[in-house]
Amino acid sequence: MAPVVRPSDGSGQLPFFVYGTLRPGEVNHELFLRGRTAAQEPAVLPDAALYDGPGYPYAVHRPGPGIVGELVTADPEGYGDLLAALDLLEEYEGPGRPGNVYDRTAREVLRPDGTRVLAWVYLASALLARELRSSGREIPGGDWLGRS
Repeated sequence: MAPVVRPSDGSGQLPFFVYGTLRPGEVNHELFLRGRTAAQEPAVLPDAALYDGPGYPYAVHRPGPGIVGELVTADPEGYGDLLAALDLLEEYEGPGRPGNVYDRTAREVLRPDGTRVLAWVYLASALLARELRSSGREIPGGDWLGRS
């Protein structure tokens, strides 16, 4: 099993795993990430399923092959501002808050070479995840860009 890569600069600044409208070529990538990243690379979030919102996706924890996305490393100078902007976009008010649409959680993602990286991921809140599992429309293959 490959070791988990954690931030080595002592900052605690985790990269972000993005899987929907924050991916390159999508509207929120241009609005929120353009010019604010140091790196981005393909990655997979294992043990997750992707559901259509509609209009935007929701990732839900579920055993399985996972979902396709990008691992985004923020520019360290603007990390706090970007984290706050993404929390606002994803309607995340803080841990366990009942108004959360998404919950921001640290999860391991996989790079193409198999390296595991700890990253922030916005998952559907618990109540919404339950609803999606029972009656949501899953996106086959877990790739928002490949949906039909």
